[in-house]
Amino acid sequence: MNAVLQFLDAERNEEEGAESIRARIRDVVSRLGFDYFTLVRQPGPESPASDIMLEGQWPKGWPDLYVKRKYATIDPIVRYLGHSQRGYRWREPMEAFKEDPHHKRMQRMMADARRFGLEDGYAFPVHGRRGLVGVLTVAGRPVELSPSEMAMMDALAKKAFWELLEALDPDAHERISRPVTMPLTRREMETLEYLGYGMTSNEMGATLGLSAHTVDWYMNGIQDKLQAKNRHHVVAIAFRLGLIS
Repeated sequence: MNAVLQFLDAERNEEEGAESIRARIRDVVSRLGFDYFTLVRQPGPESPASDIMLEGQWPKGWPDLYVKRKYATIDPIVRYLGHSQRGYRWREPMEAFKEDPHHKRMQRMMADARRFGLEDGYAFPVHGRRGLVGVLTVAGRPVELSPSEMAMMDALAKKAFWELLEALDPDAHERISRPVTMPLTRREMETLEYLGYGMTSNEMGATLGLSAHTVDWYMNGIQDKLQAKNRHHVVAIAFRLGLIS
């Protein structure tokens, strides 16, 4: 964990560019024994899915299979982001969703991942004042992390995300770190974020662990608070206010 501590202790020079930060992230992940990693941001109305990757790489062929088999709709690691405020090992969501009707597809996804060298891994969500803003995922051969090491990795994910985002897109960094002036709850902010990149009530419910009816209830509250006419109007107002990015 010395590599993590060195990363956390390092003060970023304001003149340091994105490539230097990326190199430091790659170095610390490699020294921890992980073969692959991704650091991504949550997509928003002005940031298409192709732009969400800040740094990292998956095994060759895995992203294509992931898209071909539409694993994004049932991915347990992604879905569990709506349930956890801290980092977790991949086996944790698999256990949490064992009664889920899509559990067999989840198992198939994980089996496919292992064939590509993704035997095990961890996800470390990054939250801002508006809810989930990004996630660091590390994977490859099994690596055991103690509770204290998990806490350090949580800190690493946050530092790496904010430093790299600021270097790559200062405007986006300013928007998502800006204090919220609208009195929305954390759950409302998460719902709003998912609405911003086109999710339906059913999809948001699956991600957040809620029923579609409950999501609709949150959406009605958000619409009232923003004085919006419909969901499209909600997104437009939220983006203008900096509630989503």
